[in-house]
Amino acid sequence: SHKSSKREWKPLEDHSCTDVPWLLLFILFCVGMGFICGFSIATGAAARLLSGYDSYGNICGQKNVKVEGITNSGLDLTHKKYVFFLDPCNIDLVHQRIKSIALCVSACPRKELKTLADIQKFAETNGSTLCSYELQPSEYTTDPRAAKLCPKYPVPESAPIPFFHRCAPVNISCYAKFAEALITFVSDSSVLHRLISGVMTSKEIIMGLCLLSLVLSMILMVIIRYISRVLVWILTILVILGSLGGTGVLWWLYAKQRISASAVETQIAKDNIQALLIYAISATVFTVVLFLIMLIMRKRVALTIALFHVAGKVFIHLPLLVFQPFWTFFVLILFWTYWIIVLLFLGTTGGPVPNEEGFVEFQMIGPLKYMWWYHVVGLIWISEFILACQQMTVAGAVVTYYFTREKRNLPFTPILASVNRLVCYHLGTVAKGSFIITLVKIPRMILMYIHTQLKGKENACARCMLKACICCLWCLEKCLTYLNQNAYTATAINSTNFCTSAKDAFVILVENALRVAAINTVGDFMLFLGKVLIVCSTGLAGIMLLNYQRDYTVWVLPLIIVCLFAFLVAHCFLSIYEMVVDVLFLCFAIDTKYNDGSPGREFYMDKVLM
Repeated sequence: SHKSSKREWKPLEDHSCTDVPWLLLFILFCVGMGFICGFSIATGAAARLLSGYDSYGNICGQKNVKVEGITNSGLDLTHKKYVFFLDPCNIDLVHQRIKSIALCVSACPRKELKTLADIQKFAETNGSTLCSYELQPSEYTTDPRAAKLCPKYPVPESAPIPFFHRCAPVNISCYAKFAEALITFVSDSSVLHRLISGVMTSKEIIMGLCLLSLVLSMILMVIIRYISRVLVWILTILVILGSLGGTGVLWWLYAKQRISASAVETQIAKDNIQALLIYAISATVFTVVLFLIMLIMRKRVALTIALFHVAGKVFIHLPLLVFQPFWTFFVLILFWTYWIIVLLFLGTTGGPVPNEEGFVEFQMIGPLKYMWWYHVVGLIWISEFILACQQMTVAGAVVTYYFTREKRNLPFTPILASVNRLVCYHLGTVAKGSFIITLVKIPRMILMYIHTQLKGKENACARCMLKACICCLWCLEKCLTYLNQNAYTATAINSTNFCTSAKDAFVILVENALRVAAINTVGDFMLFLGKVLIVCSTGLAGIMLLNYQRDYTVWVLPLIIVCLFAFLVAHCFLSIYEMVVDVLFLCFAIDTKYNDGSPGREFYMDKVLM
């Protein structure tokens, strides 16, 4: 057992497949996702979603089959291609649907119809009957049933939504209830109008600034290795000055209170003095502790600076790393689009069921009801899988860089070599790692859902418990993500299974606990400063450029858009940087543990790290 615990790390010597059963499980899961899509298309959901259907279960624009016990079902609606709602503004917010009879019509009313006579005239001239199928156009004004079976007038002017054959009112003000949340934010619609026009007039500037934030992020990636030392010193000096200043001010206040209180002997004054004394003493203790920590951490901060320096070199040797976030983002967008389309299909799958009003609803019966859950789990697992693939690719490339003694002998593109290794050997490990994160994420989401559902109903104790659970799960998820990333690095080095890798990586991290703490606090703070720098520079440029518009309300929105985009871009780029630093650190820790610089056991590391 002693031998197995000291199992040698053999960087990149042999590649073997890892966690094959998990890969098979993941493939099976993906087949299940595909089955859901196929099933919903096969049961006519796609046709129902795209062509639309009326309240009697007929799909518009085709011949239909009769539904038992429903009048008006099984009609031939080949010429009636559009869905028309009799009362389009009656929205049921709880079930998120329109509570109104829907009919198939041959044309949407392109102008407002004020009375039943207008509706009748429209039916006679355009051949589009807007009242229910059992009424002939000639009966619209005479039949007493018309009040219930005809649209609520005035009928708003409406136009078909492209691709989804539904008639939607052109003026969206009728959905005001739906958009109440937004409307309360900007109660005056003229303000909203001005904001939107402000965004439209300065769209070239917005595009330019977004590009600027991209360029700045790329420049920062290259120069951060040169300014990391300066950043750390600035940070250290700020912390020291801050803590000294705070302590000094507290002692000064205490002394002042003592002098002024000697004249007035009241209980309140005494309490004040005591409180200030406690504050001042605790601040002093805090400052002393901080100084001691800084003294202990001095060497480890130097290591952080060195790691940042080497990370900068990695980006010069592997320039393709910079584009890593782009393709991950692209793949995620593709997957999310697919997911949303299938979700819409699922909303219209199932067999026709008559509801209490005598209309048709489509519902899934039996175990198929639970497809939703499978689909949601799929969203989380596959998204995590894509992100984990990015981590594994970065880890593989950086490990190759670190453990190649002659940098001239690096493969032509270490990134492509790393992707190749990932696809050939390590997909199972990535599937397992992402599954563990999913296992923590799902309970957290369920608890958050319960928390939103119980707003205002539960007592304070229950709310506190829920919040605490959500918080704990969130912390667990963050720790697991960090451990996973190190496990992927260990897999990239040794080609071991996920559990072995995680254990090995964990042992190394525990042995270097202080260094890990220093790298995560100082390093994260430096990257945070980098993000702030990019957002501020972009914002400043934005203020300079938008300054020609004197109307200040107008350029708030473009500025917010630009700053958000800049933050996102900076976050994407610098998170890759953070990954590289973490991988380098694990490589460095392994290197120092197993090599001592003697002949035959030379260090792999860069001169800076020595």
